[in-house]
Amino acid sequence: METNKVKVKIYGQEYTIAGDMSKEEIIQVAAHVDMKMQEITEAAKAAGAVPGNVAILSAINIASEYFKTLDDMEEIKRLNIQLEKDAQHYVQLWDEAKKSYADYKEETLSMQQQKEELMEGIRQRDDEILRLKDSVESAKAQAQSGMEEVVTEIESKCKELENSFFDLQMENLQLKKELEKYKNNNA
Repeated sequence: METNKVKVKIYGQEYTIAGDMSKEEIIQVAAHVDMKMQEITEAAKAAGAVPGNVAILSAINIASEYFKTLDDMEEIKRLNIQLEKDAQHYVQLWDEAKKSYADYKEETLSMQQQKEELMEGIRQRDDEILRLKDSVESAKAQAQSGMEEVVTEIESKCKELENSFFDLQMENLQLKKELEKYKNNNA
């Protein structure tokens, strides 16, 4: 694979990044890191703090997003495995129904009544398979929608935690100033 080099700007500084990813992917990653650093800086300014560890806090936020994405992917994999098992089960049911149909087709004329009843059973199974496939698609859509809501809620909670963290930092700075003033007055 060819190594690509791209000049990018992150947090006001220019970097040359080399990697096996496409240039567009490298630019996208750099833009994401820059966006996170800008968000941290803005949150710190909004809280009245001086952003001291922007890179570390940004890395923590990005790592948190990464692990959340991994968890989401594991859940999707688990759902896919279940869907594959369900599909195999229904394929097996379908194959059994076809075999039953072929077996009964060869029977004598006296068995015609029984054969027609089995055909009706096969049609009902086909309808059931279609209904179940629709249910599976609906469940998939609901799961996807639910995951998006969870991601939005977690992002909101992360932002609240960031704001609380910065408020605590500001309070800590204020307490340090007061302690220093107290020490100076008592000295």
